[in-house]
Amino acid sequence: MAAKKTQAAPGELPVRPGEDPWTAAEVAEARSGLEDEAARLTAEITSSERALAGLMRDSADGAGDDEADTGTKNITREHELALAGNAREMLEQTERALHRLDAGTYGLCEVCGKPIGKARMQAFPRATLCVEDKQKQERRG
Repeated sequence: MAAKKTQAAPGELPVRPGEDPWTAAEVAEARSGLEDEAARLTAEITSSERALAGLMRDSADGAGDDEADTGTKNITREHELALAGNAREMLEQTERALHRLDAGTYGLCEVCGKPIGKARMQAFPRATLCVEDKQKQERRG
């Protein structure tokens, strides 16, 4: 028997003191935006993987290439690898945000456990840290 997927009610998502509770429309908008972002990133990863496969085929057939051609191919391959890695990381963050939305922990700081703030979550839906903890993290480097 499959486990029933539960979702937090809109008014149950955490907010900072003085903020209005999440409305059903705001939660739906956040979910839709995250789902759209996940689809876009998945397509981007697929495209990068195809490009990398082509680059790998081309580099195997490098007979007659001069050093500049080889260097250009290497730079292009490294660039595609970096793009794909970045897209995978963002997809992971996006999927994690969707999971937190379902679990009712969307908008809670993963360090201090306090609400991140609805406005911050609406501006950066993948946020996992409140402003204070994010600043501390950035200072540590």
